[in-house]
Amino acid sequence: MTLQTTAFAPEQQKTRYYLPFLAGFYESFAQPFAFTAFRVAIGGMLMVEGYPKIMAPMAQVGFVENLGFYPGWLWSPTLAAMQFFGGLMIALGLFTRPIALANGVMLAITLWFHHAHPYGHALLTDGGIAALKAGSDLFTPTATVRLVDGGTKFLEQVQTKAELASLFWTGGAFLFAACGAGSWSLDRQVLKREF
Repeated sequence: MTLQTTAFAPEQQKTRYYLPFLAGFYESFAQPFAFTAFRVAIGGMLMVEGYPKIMAPMAQVGFVENLGFYPGWLWSPTLAAMQFFGGLMIALGLFTRPIALANGVMLAITLWFHHAHPYGHALLTDGGIAALKAGSDLFTPTATVRLVDGGTKFLEQVQTKAELASLFWTGGAFLFAACGAGSWSLDRQVLKREF
């Protein structure tokens, strides 16, 4: 049965292909492979983002308290564990639905935060721009190029990337919360069941 019929089509009717001889390839390899690759990408990127937080689990106390999650000493390590260990579980396809749902909610909050609290419009004041243009040795050549407009363009790029990455991860996490890990997962291959 195809991913489309199991995950997305409630009427459970068989997919009709333009090239029927490819049905076996799609159903037994292409769809499971693509679903697994996307799951590993989502989980892996959560692990990459969560690793520094695991190394310093209390570093996000101020951040989570600014979001209204008290006490920060509890939520900061929870955030670290959700990202790192949750990402690992999603990548492996283990207890995928509840882990992905919890991460999807956390990522939706992150997306809202990036949208509601932008990085700003400039890194340098007018005095900083004047020092930059005067050839001050306070700035590296790379900084000189990036900050010629006060850092406006650079901050816009950082803001856009933060929002797009959060949107991508949020959508991916909610996809796996809704559809499960797919056929090439520990949920299906080892546990033989899903939530």
